[in-house]
Amino acid sequence: MRRFAFLFTLLSLLVIDTAQAQPVLEIIKKDATYASCNYRLYPDSIPNNLTPAPAGKRPFYISHYGRHGSRYISNRRGFDIPYRMMQHARAVDELTPVGKHVLEEMDMVMNDTEGRWGELTPLGGRQCRQISRRMVQRFPEVFEGAAHVQAKSTKAARCMASMGYAMMEMAEQNPLLQITMEASVRDMNYLNHQDLWSRSEYMTPETKKAFDEYVNPRMGNSRLMEQIFKNPDIIKELVDESHFNYYLMKMGLFVLHTHLSDHTYLKNLFLPEELYRMWQVDNALWYVQHGACKLNGGRQPFTQRNLLRRLIADADSCLQLAQPGAQLRFGHDTVIMPLVCLMGINGYDLATDNFNDLEAKGWWCSSVFPMASSVQLIFYRSNPKDQDVLVKVLLNEQEANLPIATDCAPYYHWKDFRRYCIEKSEQQ
Repeated sequence: MRRFAFLFTLLSLLVIDTAQAQPVLEIIKKDATYASCNYRLYPDSIPNNLTPAPAGKRPFYISHYGRHGSRYISNRRGFDIPYRMMQHARAVDELTPVGKHVLEEMDMVMNDTEGRWGELTPLGGRQCRQISRRMVQRFPEVFEGAAHVQAKSTKAARCMASMGYAMMEMAEQNPLLQITMEASVRDMNYLNHQDLWSRSEYMTPETKKAFDEYVNPRMGNSRLMEQIFKNPDIIKELVDESHFNYYLMKMGLFVLHTHLSDHTYLKNLFLPEELYRMWQVDNALWYVQHGACKLNGGRQPFTQRNLLRRLIADADSCLQLAQPGAQLRFGHDTVIMPLVCLMGINGYDLATDNFNDLEAKGWWCSSVFPMASSVQLIFYRSNPKDQDVLVKVLLNEQEANLPIATDCAPYYHWKDFRRYCIEKSEQQ
């Protein structure tokens, strides 16, 4: 049996390696939003290929942390940077016909977004409902009868709305569910803890030197400048090429989260290779900010130790109940990314001082935290007295692996999982 489990684990790792061997550029050619990292659209279909549980084990409890669904951009700055540059260029009559069309599209996007900064879009609501529906349908035993579902959210409106849509769907799936919802300041120390010292110290002089050497050759886009501006060399006094290229790309991809998703003109300005370079820039930045980057001490994932400890403490309590149900938490990308790194899910605890390692070794942030992303811990046992509880991790609803020894992958013995997480959270 152990030999079979070892072979299964090895096969699982090979499947993951094969998937990650697919060049990022090829993914971007099929899904342009992959290039926008944390602005990636959540996949519109999820394979239902979960591994059956070991004989006799049934799911009985779910612990979840999820990001809000698709939203509008959170503040004006991201759109204002390219928009004001274009307005300056128009004022001095430096826009080509293409440039004028670009500005018309930007006007439309700005008008549509005004007053909605950071709000959940209708697509975001649908995503949350669909994920909630799949959770109930995949693990019906957890949501039987009058099972209790506890939902908590940060105080951000988009997170509270995401929670509401998810719970509304669960109530439709089973009207008997006992659902509670809360968004309180008292939970913010783990739902959205941001270690200000760690955040302020991530770009050390050594880190910045290596980061700039990696990023600078990938910034800018002379081809785009020549399309939009009559005299690109002259217009550089008004337009920062690197910032313009970067933020215009973001605007073009962000539109896909809104009801203007069929307006793809801005997105189509960019070649896949140009989107890919911007992905490399963003991927490296997210690694520096939230990954185990050796250049800045590798401490960034530990910003989420409070959340990891809370997940363990809540599970310890719920495992004593005959029917614990589910605990769902709704928050942000700047939590889910370092949490995945801290837990070492799918190898995202990668520690390196070479940014070229990220792509080569599968540290692809876009696969972790698209809009509506989540980490789900699914618990299994044969009955309430069963002491050998198993747990399985789903990242964005797909089975994930952890650096924990197991004889029943992708399932892990709770005692081993618990010990691993506590030791992780206590590391200095």
